[in-house]
Amino acid sequence: MDSVKANYRYIVEQVLKDYADFLGNDEMVQVEHIFDRERDRYLLVETGWNDGDRVYGTLLHIDIIGDQLWVQQDQTEEGVEDELVDAGIDKNCIVLGFQPIEETQKKELAIS
Repeated sequence: MDSVKANYRYIVEQVLKDYADFLGNDEMVQVEHIFDRERDRYLLVETGWNDGDRVYGTLLHIDIIGDQLWVQQDQTEEGVEDELVDAGIDKNCIVLGFQPIEETQKKELAIS
């Protein structure tokens, strides 16, 4: 299980780093990845200002719980699950915690 979790950690961190690089930063809004390896929580957060309005939000939040990746929040256009599968994570190990079970079943992903 430790090697599986280590592999999950590596993949999740790389996927979040890739998203952060793709989204980039500008002078007013930064995209930050936050990795809590002790508790296996991984977030991609944007912070800053846009035309006088505060920008703050979690773009992606993935937890490793047991032998599954729980996508708790996903504000990407396509959905991060395809990136995770492409990186080698089995669909049966991905739970979309932010969607109703019916939607998760349509994508043939794990349900809680």
